[in-house]
Amino acid sequence: MRTGRTGRTAAVAALSFLLCAPAHVARSASPAPLGGTAAEAAGAALTARRAAAAAVPGGDGLDFGRCPDAEELPAPVRCATLRVPLDYARPDGPQISLTVSKIAATGARGAVRQGALVHNPGGPGASGMFFPLLAEVPGWERIAAAYDLVGYAPRGVGRSAPLSCQDPASSAEGPTQVPDDPSPAYKRQRLAAARAYARGCARRAGAALPYYTTLNNARDLDVLRAALGERKLSFMGASYGTYLGAVYATLHPGRVGRMVLDSAVDPDPRRVWYRNNLDQSPGFERRWYDFRAWAARHHTTYGLGATPAAVQASYVRVREAVARTPAGGVVGTGELRAAYLQAAYYDDVWPDRAAALAAFLRGDPARLTAQAAPDPRTAAEVENATAVYTAVLCNDASWPAHWRTWDRDNTEVARRAPFETWANAFLNLPCASWPVRQRQRPVAVGAQPERLPGTLVVAAERDGATPYPGALELQRRLGAGASLVTETGAGSHGVVGGRNGCVDRHVERYLLTGATPGWRVTCAPHPEPAPVSLDDRAASAHRALLPPVV
Repeated sequence: MRTGRTGRTAAVAALSFLLCAPAHVARSASPAPLGGTAAEAAGAALTARRAAAAAVPGGDGLDFGRCPDAEELPAPVRCATLRVPLDYARPDGPQISLTVSKIAATGARGAVRQGALVHNPGGPGASGMFFPLLAEVPGWERIAAAYDLVGYAPRGVGRSAPLSCQDPASSAEGPTQVPDDPSPAYKRQRLAAARAYARGCARRAGAALPYYTTLNNARDLDVLRAALGERKLSFMGASYGTYLGAVYATLHPGRVGRMVLDSAVDPDPRRVWYRNNLDQSPGFERRWYDFRAWAARHHTTYGLGATPAAVQASYVRVREAVARTPAGGVVGTGELRAAYLQAAYYDDVWPDRAAALAAFLRGDPARLTAQAAPDPRTAAEVENATAVYTAVLCNDASWPAHWRTWDRDNTEVARRAPFETWANAFLNLPCASWPVRQRQRPVAVGAQPERLPGTLVVAAERDGATPYPGALELQRRLGAGASLVTETGAGSHGVVGGRNGCVDRHVERYLLTGATPGWRVTCAPHPEPAPVSLDDRAASAHRALLPPVV
């Protein structure tokens, strides 16, 4: 499942985007050839050669200039567009334009230039256009001195051949009321809505719909590398971005420079994407418990209960209240769930979420309304992110076609992980009736013909969105040169650039020198947020723009 925060006002607010993630395939497909069809692979190679030929020696082949007002990016960030084929099997056929942003390396204190560092914040569906702003964030000075920081909006996202599946206004309406334990009738309603959504994607995207895939995202990434004039790609990917980076490394092992993969998706083809999504639900349940345990430790501050069970009872009282009378007229049980799913992603929201529950139970719904109400100003961005997320995951792999499979599997998971199971299932349900006949087969990550250089995987042990076993599997598939840095006892999604100096020192050293810290190393957890205090908001300014929870 996909989630995260949004809003251009958050600017640098995030270096990660959850993936919403993957899943198990009822009928697992065998992995495809590394580069998809021979025609697609040949087209990708031709396009990358053309981009490299256009590159200026010592510079890049992109025409960077002032960023359009729509990007809301201040100087000295510069913007450009990159032309890529819609279909790599037809490199001279229809082209699309991807937006790219960059801030040049500062070269401070005689830093050795390392080239371009490209970032993908995940999703799929998140834009990385704000990544260059990290040059101004404390803690990034040495990396920004050595690297040009390059962000981009992947195909379908933002102004990069934007994809849409429905009227954005329909996703900005509240309140929505969703049952805690969905009845057969409610499930039928959601199944019908999922089919309508899939039809909307086909109607709005037309013939372009099949080309929003991870394989094409990886091909686009290689064209971007060539257009930047880089012989090898240095890359940071978060959440879904880790899977994209792993697919790129499998397709182009000889073009991998330095690669940081933060909050790793399990790349096992048998889990992409249906099983990975099922795996998320127990992970979110653990993190929901972590939030309740934290609130219970601060019962004297919030009064929500002295045990996790008591805090759950307080949440249920709020849920029952907004089911009867929506908070502020716009926050029903659907909006409430989405807001509190954020607590399973990021512990820096815990003080605000706990304070909102406490205030509501004292008769003041204003805090809860402010945190959970849908924002019409971001409706188009949210709808776009959801459309790209759905298209990529549905196109990438086979999904169960029969509702009884979904119902059986999610009913079983919901018995032990009720917090998010059904919401996640309904989010992904358009894939059951996806109107693209020929789906991709997941790339066999790790099947590259040559050994990869040293890569760095970073993971939090209790991450719910990308559960920790995925990091172990990714490290195994990347080979002997892959190093894994684990933040033990913590679960915030997106570890790099947060509040863990140990993790950040390993990442900085690797990016600046190429030295990995060893096969597996651990870092103690970052400090828990202080109750009521909003100090942790500054610490959250490392994350990349994430669309809000759906």
